Amino acid sequence: MSAPRARPRRRVRWLRWIFLWLPLLFVALSILQVLCLRWIDPPTSAFMLERRFDAWSDGERDFRLHYRWRPLGEISSWLPASAIASEDQKFFEHHGFDFAAIDKAMERNAEGRPERGASTISQQVAKNLFLWGGRNYVRKGLEAWYTVLIEHLWPKRRILEVYVNVAEFGDGIYGADAAAHDLFGTTAAQLTASQGARLAAVLPNPRHWSAARPSPYVQRRAAWIGRQVGHLGGTAWLRRQVH
Repeated sequence: MSAPRARPRRRVRWLRWIFLWLPLLFVALSILQVLCLRWIDPPTSAFMLERRFDAWSDGERDFRLHYRWRPLGEISSWLPASAIASEDQKFFEHHGFDFAAIDKAMERNAEGRPERGASTISQQVAKNLFLWGGRNYVRKGLEAWYTVLIEHLWPKRRILEVYVNVAEFGDGIYGADAAAHDLFGTTAAQLTASQGARLAAVLPNPRHWSAARPSPYVQRRAAWIGRQVGHLGGTAWLRRQVH
């Protein structure tokens, strides 16, 4: 008589695990994950792993991923300044989400004009470091969760440092140092204002646009980014913000 009662109890325990303990475990592990990366430099990212898998799946036997970490102090200030000017001019003001930019993007997309994202640098770090490509609601929800964690557990300097190290600047080229070496034959510390602006200009689509051989569009976008850096206050303004 006890066996039939045991089965429903086991089901209840499994359901309790799935709907209560599993989410709590995810929350705890994700907090620990983000907290550790405040001090530990990530050896790779979710996007790098995804690119490796794509290359393996497509039979790209000669594919090589280039990634070398550099502290923010060893990266020319022109690159992070250009990235902020291009991607997220309110980076030092918001707490992970630029709601005004989100509203404008929604209005633009509702009017049928070309889609324009409103992701902040913090959101892009969350996506590049922990998640995968795509636009489904599950991924966007996880992106929002990781963005909140990053903003609360990391200082702005660390967010910017991780961003310029894990961002993709060319197919398989990740981070400021690999980009400087592969695209310009220099080091991250020696990137010029023009080179920093061109790297920031290709961030929306680095596998289609080239910072080393910029198209007229990339050149125009880089020139606009350079002007925006000047309006923000240049590299002196950036150094005041992150020190």
